[in-house]
Amino acid sequence: MGSWLSEKQEIHRRNAAEAVFEDVRTAIVDRKLALGTRLPSEVQLAERYGISRAIVREALRSLQTLGFTQTKTGRGTFVVSESPARQLGGGAYSARDLIEARPCIEIPAAGWAALRRSKEQLASLSSLCDRMDDEEDVRTWVRMDAAFHGEIAEASGNAIFRKVVADVRGALSTQSELVEHVRGRRKASNAEHRRILEAVAAGTEEDARVAMAEHLLEVKRSIIGIADERRTAPKV
Repeated sequence: MGSWLSEKQEIHRRNAAEAVFEDVRTAIVDRKLALGTRLPSEVQLAERYGISRAIVREALRSLQTLGFTQTKTGRGTFVVSESPARQLGGGAYSARDLIEARPCIEIPAAGWAALRRSKEQLASLSSLCDRMDDEEDVRTWVRMDAAFHGEIAEASGNAIFRKVVADVRGALSTQSELVEHVRGRRKASNAEHRRILEAVAAGTEEDARVAMAEHLLEVKRSIIGIADERRTAPKV
């Protein structure tokens, strides 16, 4: 671990958190950071990469969500696996919880939003899509992603849809951040959001339902792909 840490890295990529995540993950998979190793502190990692502790913390969250590491209060963050966990975490809910529940809530919510959305709600959704297209900071984009899905639920006019989506918002953000770091789906996700918006704006219930279903399916495929890396990872 000492030699790995001593090799100071220069981060030139636009998404610094993604670069840190990939570097640490590669070190774990290549066994430069062995199982049971305590990772350097946030201060040390920030120094290694020449970035802020907040960006380091973002990368560490994704490593833990994937199951590579575990943070123990007062002791630090430790390497616990060389491959992703079967059940990926997502705050209070697992990836499976979200995959199974979201279509039951968000697909009908999108359909009702197409029929019930107000001009103000439509303007808010449109503004979110525009800003997400231009946003380069992952943390900000993730917050906007969760906000978009919350706005759709709000526009549905159904208090239950609105409450459920609000309740899982933290887990959605964790999952969204992970998928972006590992799969880099931001542009694709923006395009999918745009199709949902267009259907809602057109007032076409079925198209809105289909667009949301297609978006959630792509998210599901990304999450399953991440988990499947455990099975396909080479055994050394």
